[in-house]
Amino acid sequence: MTQENLEHTVMFKVEKEEVPKAKEVLLTVYAALQEKGYNPINQLVGYLLSGDPAYITSHKNARNLIRRLERDELMEELLINYLGQK
Repeated sequence: MTQENLEHTVMFKVEKEEVPKAKEVLLTVYAALQEKGYNPINQLVGYLLSGDPAYITSHKNARNLIRRLERDELMEELLINYLGQK
């Protein structure tokens, strides 16, 4: 490196990873579980209660997708929609 290059500050910007909305995640995971022949409701309840990602298939990246959100965010979305709030 030359002396001139050492005198300039280089800007480095990391883009924030966009976090998907809980509703989108739940619908995507539901569809992936259904496609693989699982009962999506039972599997999602198992995951929400235990936190064990093994309840969610890796088909269509569903397991990685659901782990991007906290379980309480997913439960909040479910309650909001069930109770008709927001």
